Amino acid sequence: MKPSLLLYIHGFNSSPLSHKAHVMKAYCESQRPDIKVVIPRLPCFPNQAAQLLLDIVTQHKDDYQIGLVGSSLGGYMSMWLNAQFGFRAVVVNPAVKPYELLVDFLGEQENPYTHEKYLLEEKHIDELKSLDTPSIKAPEDFWLLQQEDDEVLDYQQAVAHFSGALQTVEQGGDHSFVDFERYPSQIIDFLQL
Repeated sequence: MKPSLLLYIHGFNSSPLSHKAHVMKAYCESQRPDIKVVIPRLPCFPNQAAQLLLDIVTQHKDDYQIGLVGSSLGGYMSMWLNAQFGFRAVVVNPAVKPYELLVDFLGEQENPYTHEKYLLEEKHIDELKSLDTPSIKAPEDFWLLQQEDDEVLDYQQAVAHFSGALQTVEQGGDHSFVDFERYPSQIIDFLQL
């Protein structure tokens, strides 16, 4: 049996320093040190981020059982990777149609974690559209963790998109997913790592 790898995919203007990434890494270090945890710092632009994720997967897929945790835009990227490789994924307050949302963010951006400044342009919205997964072929591969008071995304989009998948939809909360610390062990179990 292959050893396990957890690939954590952060969201837009986030980084490996995000709270949920830290929670997953700390859990694996203390409870499941056998799991290799990979939390890449994704480039700001969709095609570059997608290429980095493909490089990581290509490097590890023959030697590891890979499971995904994707937050927000990372959830969108997790759907894209699942469509190609069939990896199981836990998506946390995922962006289902980020190309609609990020139109409002065109122009100069600064990542609050890394302080990297960059220009988000129309071509990057087109790059996002090219990664779209309009429907999920294997809902059983996904677990949706969603909080209804997400101030960034319409939670009902995710609930509809992941119809047929395991869903935990909580009242309240916010886009960061309040009290995420409750879930790491269940996430690892679901991902079969």
